[in-house]
Amino acid sequence: MDGANGERRTRPAGRAIVTGGAGFLGSHLCRRLVADGCSVVAIDDLSTGDPRNLASLMTHERFDFIEHDITQPLHIRADAIFNLACCASPIHYQADPLKTLRTCVDGAANVLRLARECGARVLQASTSEVYGEPEVHPQSESYRGAVSATGPRACYDEGKRCAETLFFDCHRLYGTEIKVARIFNTYGPQMRADDGRVVSTLIVQALAGEPMTVNGDGIQTRSFCYVDDLVEGLVRLMRTPPEVTGPVNLGNPGEVTMLELAERIRELTGARGGIVHRPMPEDDPTRRCPDITLAKRLLAWSPQVPLDEGLARTVDWFRRLHAGRAARRTGTTWREARHVA
Repeated sequence: MDGANGERRTRPAGRAIVTGGAGFLGSHLCRRLVADGCSVVAIDDLSTGDPRNLASLMTHERFDFIEHDITQPLHIRADAIFNLACCASPIHYQADPLKTLRTCVDGAANVLRLARECGARVLQASTSEVYGEPEVHPQSESYRGAVSATGPRACYDEGKRCAETLFFDCHRLYGTEIKVARIFNTYGPQMRADDGRVVSTLIVQALAGEPMTVNGDGIQTRSFCYVDDLVEGLVRLMRTPPEVTGPVNLGNPGEVTMLELAERIRELTGARGGIVHRPMPEDDPTRRCPDITLAKRLLAWSPQVPLDEGLARTVDWFRRLHAGRAARRTGTTWREARHVA
């Protein structure tokens, strides 16, 4: 099978653990790893993850699911660990900031401890939020960031920064084989409709015929990476030689304003509603765009799915989800609803 960049995929052997495996990104990664020949154990406390995301894998002979909170120790043998646990949606991680911080920090400590016990390679899914409100643009891995330690986003931003510190200290102290990926905005099918993230929010509003909400004046920017491209980057990073530790930025350097994003989604959905502006959340970054020079050099990786194509796939998934829910309310069969959609 060919990879996202047209290269042959190397099929890995062994057993992989994916914490946060029932979440949006984790479930896509689980399916990719199983398809590549891995035995996979997905671990999730289901606080924001959904086991339905893993429905296609639940009967697979090389897949297991364990409901577990990674703030508690793990005792499972594995060759590789992908630590994706911790919700990335501000409305969810701010709802219980102390739990968010513990998931970032205690969770990282527990997977690192497990990696030492197993002799496993371990990857930390860090975030572009470690750059805070950036003073340089685009953001490269050498930039140390401008993060508020006291604001409402600090539980996630500083939690992820601390997790990176734990990873590199364990690498220096114990020789733990680590990989750190700094993930920028990612989107695609199986995003939660209620996660408050801009892509899912705008699509859900457009399909419901509601006004589309944009924070502030809408000229703040983000860069959006389609989930298949992001998963390809994670897999490639995990397969690099031991001396490659990261951090490595993974994201799409195509920068768009929120108004531009809303207009693209309006065109794809045929929505007729207007755009409503609401106040900017506290500490919400105004610019975010990755410098992926390092990923290109070390991983031979760059995103392949254009934004309009990825948005079209995502809109189609949400449209079918919406049709399925409507069918259950009206008694229409799923087949009929899908045909109408």
